[in-house]
Amino acid sequence: MKKIGFIDYYISEWHANNYPAWIKNACAKLGLDYEIAYAWAEQDISPVDGVSTDEWCEKMGVTRCASIEELCQKADYLLILAPSNPEKHLGYAKVALRYGKRTYIDKTFAPDYATAKEIFDIAKENGTSFFSTSALRYADEIENRLSSTAITTTGGGSNLPEYIVHQAEMVVKTLGLGAKSVCAKKTGDLITLAVNYDDERYAVMNYAPSLPFTVMTTKDGQTEYRAVASDFFGTLMNQIVMFYDTGVLPFDENETLEVMKIREMAVNKYEQLIKE
Repeated sequence: MKKIGFIDYYISEWHANNYPAWIKNACAKLGLDYEIAYAWAEQDISPVDGVSTDEWCEKMGVTRCASIEELCQKADYLLILAPSNPEKHLGYAKVALRYGKRTYIDKTFAPDYATAKEIFDIAKENGTSFFSTSALRYADEIENRLSSTAITTTGGGSNLPEYIVHQAEMVVKTLGLGAKSVCAKKTGDLITLAVNYDDERYAVMNYAPSLPFTVMTTKDGQTEYRAVASDFFGTLMNQIVMFYDTGVLPFDENETLEVMKIREMAVNKYEQLIKE
């Protein structure tokens, strides 16, 4: 059984609480043998539910490591979580990526484009393969709409800076690279973000706390609307364990940098709006 180590800011949070079972399901589906064996968290008590690292590890049947270095030494593969704290990812990556072990870094990958680029540079310096993505990249609803000329998305969540990455991921997977700027407008609790390109492509991302994820694309003159209802987290887990197994990156790393660029522009515009 190959051993995966979880690195987190605080371990009892939604992603860490669900990923072990989902990874187990993915392994059963793919015929692979991986398990979450080790965990380390910088903060002992979760602010979400008050659960300690020891309590979480006992519940999950995972061994707690005393340091991030110990975890990186013992685990065969690494998974950096802290999904609500992307500002922590650079510090964790500086330690984890030097071990050369295949690594997955959870969304949101980085707080800004410059930090994202720095993490990629660290990985290259150490010859470490890794990838990062929002699970919405793997929504079935956009799979047959790649290379569309236009996309409009909606999505919610408790706050825009954390959750807009999901819409940005869908935009980049569908339209590719080359976003130039973002414009923003606020109407009540609705934030509309227009992503501009130098060619015929365009994207609109609509955020409000209660909005469901939906996508509307135009390809070859035909527009199609779909509510996002597929098992995108299940597909992401498949991709993670297949990456651990083969070392093959599931998509171009430049797309992750593009997502971070769009997110940074979107968050900057949003912060300007709410100050006005």
